[in-house]
Amino acid sequence: MSDSVVALSTTITMRYDDGMATPVATLATTPAPDDPRLGAWRSFLHAHARLLRRLDEELQDAHGLSLAEYDALVQLANAPGRRLRMSILAERVLLSRSGITRLVDRLVAAGFVERSACVSDARGAEAALTARGLDRLREASQTHLGGVQRYFLGLITDPDRDAIERGCNGILDELGREVAADSSCTSGNG
Repeated sequence: MSDSVVALSTTITMRYDDGMATPVATLATTPAPDDPRLGAWRSFLHAHARLLRRLDEELQDAHGLSLAEYDALVQLANAPGRRLRMSILAERVLLSRSGITRLVDRLVAAGFVERSACVSDARGAEAALTARGLDRLREASQTHLGGVQRYFLGLITDPDRDAIERGCNGILDELGREVAADSSCTSGNG
């Protein structure tokens, strides 16, 4: 008999698969620090951090935009009327409300975004993409998408990319995608 002790931590997750009050329990075991499956987790963290850093550096060098600023411009360009409530923009760019305020301040100073009060809710504010911001986004998109091709799409086979997408979608399904439906100040839902 071995002198070592192995302790397993378990978590029971309750899911309601049938939309009714019938819980389905799943038993999850917390991995040990030497669990070989954690190699995928570590690789994901390192690759993600290095990829974002590289994409950010390329955008900064070529266009004077951070990756977060680029993402904010993309979110605004894809929104109805090219405008979003500041709180929704913060959610979509994955920043705090104070973080999005500072980011939008920089974009306003550069002439890429305009900020205005909400028509339907005086407490709220929204950001709107300007023509100059759209032009900068179009220029920067070539750099960004070229980097995505070089450092992600070009390095991963189609089956691996499909597996990554399925895995990430499973995580998002479990944790929630947290994208609010009401994105503008003009809808009356403040």
